[in-house]
Amino acid sequence: MKNLKIASTLIAALMMSTIVGCASTTESKHATPGQYIDDVAITTGVKAAILNAPTLKVSEINVETYKGVVQLSGFVSSAENIATASSVARSVNGVKSVKNDLRLK
Repeated sequence: MKNLKIASTLIAALMMSTIVGCASTTESKHATPGQYIDDVAITTGVKAAILNAPTLKVSEINVETYKGVVQLSGFVSSAENIATASSVARSVNGVKSVKNDLRLK
């Protein structure tokens, strides 16, 4: 009985150390809450700018922002729309760069 108690304690300690050891030590998706808020504001601004562009359809273009870098993805109807979306995104305040992954339908 005493050996069973020692063994279960050792197993529990081993499991806890494994769980703690597997915890991610890499940087979280956003370094700070302030950076996350800034990225949300940039994403919202880019989506609004796309909505206001007469040739673009906001429903076709996905916008994600990470530390000021905007990524555009989705399918649009013309090469002109790809270029327009990229230039519209660059015009938004706070955008550091744009990764344009838009494709033609």
